[in-house]
Amino acid sequence: MEAFENDHVQVLMAEDDENLGLILSERLKSKGFEVDLATDGAIAMAMYQKKKYDLLILDIMMPVKDGFTVAKDIRKTDPSTPIIFVTARSMKEDVLKGFEIGADDYLTKPFSMDELMVRIHAVLRRTFRKNTQSNNEAEQFQFSNTLFNAITQSLTINGISTDLTSKESELLRMLCSRINEVVPRDEALNNIWGNDSYFNGRSMDVFISKLRKMLSADERVEIMNVHGKGFKLVVKEG
Repeated sequence: MEAFENDHVQVLMAEDDENLGLILSERLKSKGFEVDLATDGAIAMAMYQKKKYDLLILDIMMPVKDGFTVAKDIRKTDPSTPIIFVTARSMKEDVLKGFEIGADDYLTKPFSMDELMVRIHAVLRRTFRKNTQSNNEAEQFQFSNTLFNAITQSLTINGISTDLTSKESELLRMLCSRINEVVPRDEALNNIWGNDSYFNGRSMDVFISKLRKMLSADERVEIMNVHGKGFKLVVKEG
């Protein structure tokens, strides 16, 4: 069993349907997870502020505070704790909005327990891999007026620092490791998102746009689209 799996993994589940929340939390507990259940977004936020969690599972349509709002508030200070959104809505706009906020995955009701477990393990596996990267991998990248620390997930441009989400950091690390070279689109999707599905492709485009906007503060740095191939982090001489 991999070190991250199940035992002692702290999960915060926010679900306003008490019956569903109890069923899911009990099933997760039976598999070794430690689960706290909140029945609205305000309660979830209060729980989050008192305890360190390894995973957040947030229903979107909740009273008092919806899941999007909870995630936005969390991402202001915590770019790394993985978030899985759960919702009865399947609109593409909601999916993309979730990824824009910084979600790691998105699950549409109804779903099976097996599907939830697969998604949870995929998210935790990526987080575990990121936290146990070998020491010979570059941890910091400095170019032009930009400094990227992949361990602290911080991007500093012209002395101004910004915290990155896990996905933003993983994607930027991949681009920084091949400055002025093409990073194939399917390689990024499979390595960071797990597969190259349509929704994951749209999600990656959102993250590329966010990184491009951040890096625009350094006039000699640009993320270019290479048609039909992928992306390239270009650092101009000057």
